[in-house]
Amino acid sequence: MMEQAVSTLSFLWTDMLWALLLLPALVIAYVLAQRRRKKYALRYSNLSLVKEALGRGPGVRRHIPAALFLLGLAIALFGLARPVATVMLPSQQGTVILTLDVSGSMRADDLKPNRLEAAKAAAISFVEHQPRNIRIGVVSFSGDAAIVQAPTTDREAVFAAIGRLTPQRATAVGSGILTSLDAIFEEPSARPTPFSRRDPLRLSAPTPTPTPVARGAFAAAVIVLLSDGQSNAGPRPLQAATQAANRGVRVYTVGVGNPQGTVLRFDGRSMRVRLDEETLKRIADETDASYVRADSETDLRQIYENLSTQLVFKPEQTELTVGFTGLATVFLLLSGTLSLLWFNHLP
Repeated sequence: MMEQAVSTLSFLWTDMLWALLLLPALVIAYVLAQRRRKKYALRYSNLSLVKEALGRGPGVRRHIPAALFLLGLAIALFGLARPVATVMLPSQQGTVILTLDVSGSMRADDLKPNRLEAAKAAAISFVEHQPRNIRIGVVSFSGDAAIVQAPTTDREAVFAAIGRLTPQRATAVGSGILTSLDAIFEEPSARPTPFSRRDPLRLSAPTPTPTPVARGAFAAAVIVLLSDGQSNAGPRPLQAATQAANRGVRVYTVGVGNPQGTVLRFDGRSMRVRLDEETLKRIADETDASYVRADSETDLRQIYENLSTQLVFKPEQTELTVGFTGLATVFLLLSGTLSLLWFNHLP
């Protein structure tokens, strides 16, 4: 069993800590009571009566029940303040990034009602089959890409993010892959652009490139890319796939549409759009993953069956009131028991 590492300790009811000031007062009262007891005992002329008044047995032993009582009371007062510890708990965790194409070509109706709705339905079905310990994030891309939902175990948040997706213009498959890497590693990936976002007239400092690892080595996270594959903007898809491969992340590609293509009519224009299976297959091959069609639920299930998990430590707050209360009860009971056994009275 992994050990829990406590990093911080805080209290929900800090005002209750003022009650600890009672402890010094009780100690002083106990000392005064002991002195008064000795003075009262010395009034007797009979030495045997003095010894009986002072108590039999070791002198230190008579203070043990009182000390245990004060210790139990101190722990109980800490419990009343509701202590909360932030602990690092181990858990098995995996991450899936659903990367959905929302470009204009996804309006094509060769899949009913259209490609985008078919992709969203496949994504929702995929999420429904995921174990609860798998974090799922959602990335959308058209002319650019954005993280619509950061990786989370909240399935309702994921469903809502998928439901909000609407068609946009242009298709940047490469940007979708790079943004998905950002969501996995929670850091900007090395994007092949010479310009800074803040100042397009100045060259940006080069982003450090992570040391390449074996393809598919980072098994705790995968990207599931749902697209028709026709990229016409942003970084080249295969260059982005190479970056994913260098970081050990598999990119499973899901083709949405018909390879023979269909005519899309929009805004008074007509254009033929087809499923670019070749590009999607090369992306999957580059990252040691696989390509499937969106109409194959069995193949989609194979993706998450091949997903591995990794042991991660994450901070969680745990209230310790019950533990403090139990420990205080033990000391108070021990104090009373010893006092009854040794002196026939409670401390």
